[in-house]
Amino acid sequence: MTRRLIPPERYHFGRTLAPLLAPRFDPIGRLTADEFRLAARTPDGPGSIHLKREKSGEIEVETYGEGGDWLADNADAIAGLRDDLTGFPEMARQHPVLHQLARTFAGVRMPRTGMVFHRVLRAVLEQKVTGVEAFRSYRQIARKFGEPAPGPGDLLLPPDPAAIAATPYWAFHPLGVEQRRTQALLRAAQVAARLEASADATDATRKLTALPGIGAWTAAEVTRVAFGDPDAVSVGDYHVPNTVAFGLAGEPRGTDERMLELLEPFRGHRGRVCDLLAHGGIRAPRYGPRMPIRSFARF
Repeated sequence: MTRRLIPPERYHFGRTLAPLLAPRFDPIGRLTADEFRLAARTPDGPGSIHLKREKSGEIEVETYGEGGDWLADNADAIAGLRDDLTGFPEMARQHPVLHQLARTFAGVRMPRTGMVFHRVLRAVLEQKVTGVEAFRSYRQIARKFGEPAPGPGDLLLPPDPAAIAATPYWAFHPLGVEQRRTQALLRAAQVAARLEASADATDATRKLTALPGIGAWTAAEVTRVAFGDPDAVSVGDYHVPNTVAFGLAGEPRGTDERMLELLEPFRGHRGRVCDLLAHGGIRAPRYGPRMPIRSFARF
C-alpha cells in the first residue's frame, strides 16, 4: 500500500518519530533524517511501514505484509498528524519558559501507534533501572523472540505476546531482567489481547494498573505512545519531577506531588509539557551519584 501525507508547517520528522524506537539501535525500526521504518503486529497481522520525507515536505508512505492496509490507514496517526493541540497554545502563554519551548518545538507532534503490548514490553523493562540496562535487555529480547518482518529494511517483528507468556521467568535472567520485572511482563503478555482492545488511554490505564507490577508510571509510558495521550504524566519517575520543578518553578528538586501541582494549569496537556521540557534540554542540577548499572545475567 502507498499513500501520501501532508504534515503541518514546521513539522519535525525526527523528533516526532524518535519516541517510537529505542535509542541507539532498535531491531524493530530505523530512523534517519528523512526516513522511518517500523515493524508491527497489527490487528490484521504482521506488517511494516516506511515513511519517507520528500523535498516538498510531503511524506510518502509504503506498507507491507498482511497488516499493510491497517498501517496505511493509521500512517497519519503514527506520524503524529492526528495530535490535537487544541487549547495548548493558550495554556503555554501562561509561563514564559513553556511559551518559548512551545514556539521553538512547534513542529514536534505526539505519535500514536495504536499498538499496546510492544510499548508495554519497553516500559516494563525500563522500570527502576538505568536506560542502558533497559535498552540492552530490550534489544536482546527483540532478537530472541523477533521474527523477520515483511518488506525491506531487515527488521524484526515485535515479540509475540504468546511466545513471551509461554516462556518461564528464569529464561529472562540471562537477558538482564530479574524476576520482578519478568513476572510483570508475563502477566501483561497473558492478557495482551485485552490490552490491545482498549478503547482509549483511560481504559488502557485501568487495565494496566490492575496488573500486579504495573503502576501509574508504566501505564503513562504506554499510553503516551500507544494512544498519543498528551496528558500522560510519568508519576514515580526518577528525573521528571525534578525537571518539572526546575523548569516551571526554578526549584532544584521536586516530588511527584509538587510536579502535579505545577502541571495542573496544563491539564489535558501535562505530558506534552514534560516532553517540551525534555526537548529543550532542561535538567535540574545533579548533586549525587548516578544510578548504578547492574547485571542480572549469569555467566
